[in-house]
Amino acid sequence: MADETGEALLSTEASASVTQAFEQLGASLRPSQPLTVEDLMREMLRPMLKAWLDDNLPSLVERLVRAEIERVARCRG
Repeated sequence: MADETGEALLSTEASASVTQAFEQLGASLRPSQPLTVEDLMREMLRPMLKAWLDDNLPSLVERLVRAEIERVARCRG
């Protein structure tokens, strides 16, 4: 969703994170089904993704927020 400037309010990463959370919620509400190869891969990759996010997301968010603050400050200055 874009604002008046045409820029998205959410980053691609944040949007993907929200989408994944809703997909997980939907999956938990579905009746049990046999696991597909895709499901098995998702289960295998989940711990690796969690570890990467734990290690990298805080500094990534901090860097992006700092850059956005600097951009806004330059536009106002």
